[in-house]
Amino acid sequence: MILMGIGDEAGASLKNQIHATRELGWKFIEPRGVEVPGFTKANLHDVPDAAFNLVVREFESAGIQPYCFGSTIMNWAKQVTDPFDITRMEVQRTIPRMQRAGAKFVRIMSYKPGDAEFKTPTEVFRRVREVTNMFLDAGLQPVHENCMNYGGMSWQHSLELLDRCPGLKCVFDTANPIFNPDRARSKPWPRQDPWEFWEHVRAHVAHIHVKDVTWNPAKNDADYNWPGEGQGQVAQILQDAFARGYDAGISIEPHMVVVFHDPQSQSANDDAARKNFVEYGRRLEQLIAGIKAAQRTQGPPANQKF
Repeated sequence: MILMGIGDEAGASLKNQIHATRELGWKFIEPRGVEVPGFTKANLHDVPDAAFNLVVREFESAGIQPYCFGSTIMNWAKQVTDPFDITRMEVQRTIPRMQRAGAKFVRIMSYKPGDAEFKTPTEVFRRVREVTNMFLDAGLQPVHENCMNYGGMSWQHSLELLDRCPGLKCVFDTANPIFNPDRARSKPWPRQDPWEFWEHVRAHVAHIHVKDVTWNPAKNDADYNWPGEGQGQVAQILQDAFARGYDAGISIEPHMVVVFHDPQSQSANDDAARKNFVEYGRRLEQLIAGIKAAQRTQGPPANQKF
């Protein structure tokens, strides 16, 4: 089991991201957006070479290893009707940077679904398959997030995407099902169930993403919670993962101070973001310790393995 966090959740500055990771005593990080002196904040695969080289040197100096790149490749801000060269260029920038930084995993998505389900997803499959192969050919593992994208529209859509893109694996976000309507069902679409989604994709999960929320009907949006205190069934999912032998990455994304896709939260104080990140990480450690202790007392279940 490898604990880490999505870097920019601890603040935009590289300094804060390193500070928070070291304060938790963690050795790994999932870099996404980063800001270094003299350069504008951008995703790690988009910052200028001089900024990227500085980031890598600072990580090496701090003894922190990038584990997974939190890329923007085919994410919820992209349409499948956009020129595919946009995506190819992102991948071509990302591969050598992952190799330089020593990261083995890269988070990708499968384009914004819009207001209705994709009617003809053939182009989605073609593009995701090509991206998957580009990373695999470079010895890197792409992991698809169940977010606001084709593969996140239901667990059925996720399995279909995996089937059409051999070699692709999942990063499972515990809270995203709460946000997303279940488009495999009839309208009006109900919201997805995190446990149901997990149960169907868990055999394909290579990375777990811990976020927790409670749906607030009054504002038609979610309220963010500490891990295990919302409706994301974080404890149940982690308990099941550990029982089945999961020992790979677990990455936190608190969203309690900074929300990556919410411009209004981007001006949040870096110090407040760092403190929240550290508290969130400590609470997750406590939650995991409790699950592990209970499992040691109960003994391992028979014949359960990823």
